[in-house]
Amino acid sequence: MNATMRSSIVQTHVPFRDVDMNGQMFLGSYISYAESALANFWAQRPELGDEPRYVASKVTCILHRPLHYDELVLFTAAVDKIGVRSVGFLIAIDAGDERAAEVEIVWQAQTREDKMPVPLPEITRDWLYGFVN
Repeated sequence: MNATMRSSIVQTHVPFRDVDMNGQMFLGSYISYAESALANFWAQRPELGDEPRYVASKVTCILHRPLHYDELVLFTAAVDKIGVRSVGFLIAIDAGDERAAEVEIVWQAQTREDKMPVPLPEITRDWLYGFVN
């Protein structure tokens, strides 16, 4: 596994604090760990002096099967789609060789001053295209 792959993956065991009285992981915890995997991935982007701010405009979670206490889980962030003013990420959530869930997060680029939508910077866009299959 190379450094780029490692930067997009968060591995964890489901802690007791993240499960409900039925032993299933809380929905919010899937999203929280997905955001952590995305933050690790995003930290590797090229630095820009006048970078726009990125705001989540969509977050969805699709459960295929619930995760349970102490399961080993991999959260893998990937670029899903690149728009003019937004970028979509898909975070795969795997337990063993089984897909447990997927979280989709879409970010919109905005100006820092008035929070108006702006195009993705060309450098950022080029970097993102390096991760599209």
